[in-house]
Amino acid sequence: MASLPPRLSSCILAETAGTFVLIFFGLGAVHVAVLTGDLAGLWQVGIVWGASIMFAIYAFGAISGAHINPAISVGLAAWGLFPWRRVAPYILAQLVGATLAAAVLFFLFQGFLQEKERVKGVTRGEPGSIVTAMCYGEYFPNPGPMAGGTATYNLEEHRRLDGRISENAACLAEFLGTAVLAFMVAAFGESRNTNNPRWLAPVFIGLTVTALICVIAPLTQACFNPARDFGPRLFAYFAGWGEVALPGPRPTGFFTVYILSPLLGGIVGTGLFRKVFLPFHSSLHVEGAMSE
Repeated sequence: MASLPPRLSSCILAETAGTFVLIFFGLGAVHVAVLTGDLAGLWQVGIVWGASIMFAIYAFGAISGAHINPAISVGLAAWGLFPWRRVAPYILAQLVGATLAAAVLFFLFQGFLQEKERVKGVTRGEPGSIVTAMCYGEYFPNPGPMAGGTATYNLEEHRRLDGRISENAACLAEFLGTAVLAFMVAAFGESRNTNNPRWLAPVFIGLTVTALICVIAPLTQACFNPARDFGPRLFAYFAGWGEVALPGPRPTGFFTVYILSPLLGGIVGTGLFRKVFLPFHSSLHVEGAMSE
């Protein structure tokens, strides 16, 4: 007898837990890097994000598919690979998981946050507090250079660094990064791709994110996941950062760069594999079967 699809309630619980795991480890690495300097390089932070994705997929993928990302859910639904009626519940679960993880990290690291703000000479909720708000929501360009070291926050230096990337360029970076991620998710999970890594697919999906972080994080902090940004950003808004967190220094940027661009990237990346490259895999699969 054919197995029934998982109940929606089970999937929602799995998406909440999977996104919590993703954000707890990944955003936890950001906290450590910004607040203690113990993870000093992009590779160190990126590999933690990659490992957290791997953990979440292995633990919860068999239940919900472990989308753990609205861009993946929307991208799959746009090409008929996932029912639209489940998209909103999945996204809500992902937001809840991300927000809960941010709340736990805030509780654990609140002393470190206060110390960083003291060293930098900033008050939470004022513009300079972007140096700690970046532990939750994301900003372009990456304010990491201002957050590092022991020098006090300098508004003029902030303005100079702020001109390194435009909103359009940031949108393109997030769009491309998410499109690559969605493409690889589709490719690694496709049975007709005879080179897919099968049970190692979560490892390679995680490594894809690690590689993307190493390239794009200096520009936008490398989001590729609207839940990863908006859930923690919303928490930070209520935790004292206010408008520094939401909407942030560039009022439209949080939406165009970290929500709209990843969603479009998820649709394009999934479609590119399914409509352009999968037919080649399918024909190779048929030819191989005929030659046996």
